[in-house]
Amino acid sequence: MVAGRRRPLKGRLGQVEMNEMKETEDMAAQSYDRLDGSIWYDGKLVPWQDANLHVLTHGLHYGSCVFEGERAYGGKIFKSTQHSERLKASANVLDFEIPYSVAEIDAAKQLVLEKNNRKEAYIRPVAWRGSEMMGVSAQNNTIHLAIACWEWPSYFDPAERLKGIRLDLADYRRPDPKTAPCMAKAAGLYMICTISKHKAERKGYADAMMLDWQGRVAECTGANIFFTKDGAIHTPIADCFLNGITRQTVIDLAKRRGIAVNERRIMPEELAGFEECFITGTAAEVTAVSEIADWRFTPGKITQQLAEDYTAEVTPKQAAA
Repeated sequence: MVAGRRRPLKGRLGQVEMNEMKETEDMAAQSYDRLDGSIWYDGKLVPWQDANLHVLTHGLHYGSCVFEGERAYGGKIFKSTQHSERLKASANVLDFEIPYSVAEIDAAKQLVLEKNNRKEAYIRPVAWRGSEMMGVSAQNNTIHLAIACWEWPSYFDPAERLKGIRLDLADYRRPDPKTAPCMAKAAGLYMICTISKHKAERKGYADAMMLDWQGRVAECTGANIFFTKDGAIHTPIADCFLNGITRQTVIDLAKRRGIAVNERRIMPEELAGFEECFITGTAAEVTAVSEIADWRFTPGKITQQLAEDYTAEVTPKQAAA
């Protein structure tokens, strides 16, 4: 198949999407409120099923909630401090202060990992306004912080990730930075992502690519996106969506390889001229893309090399004897 070539393709459910749907069903079946283990909640470890909050919590009603998604490899959380710093920065954008330092958050995440006997795990810190005041204004509400970890494999089957997943083109767009706090990893900003991913999955796709408010290529519902052409990488400027930590890591890895990285505006009509496409994120890691709507891509050596380099980067190094 010629890279970038367009042809109609509807109703076909590939092996990657079938695997992902099965994984999604399995995750739904386990019910995250009933897992075993401990969750760090406002400074102490509590049994998993006791980590609850009131239905009139401000974070639930008004979206005053921020979070992070992190991974541990071999018992070590990848770029833990960078994630903790972003968590606190996101809270500040939403006009609240998390009452723990970056060092305290780092230590709490590591404690949760160890107490749950996890080496390979997904870590989810989440901070939110409590239930003291109900209404748009809630300046005196308690700020809560919880941290959980669990086993969560890559979004996509590792055996299929280099073959390429299929993406839909989302109806909703990333908002103008003047209309939403786009630089915060805020829970409310993911509403349109959930809608878009659900719609894509119902159509047989694995995810959806979103445009920005001006109709330019932006990102996927939970991952950043990259393209290749003539040995160079092209990726959208991260000014209306998160400059993902995995995104930054992969850009650095590409530059170490001497691969040119062009962060620029990309219009949808350019997709026909690109060769490879891949997405990055804590959950997705580095995953090849074979299709976006009617555009086709051929997963190749740049995607494979960066996937291998990313695996090497996140794998804890053995101490010298």
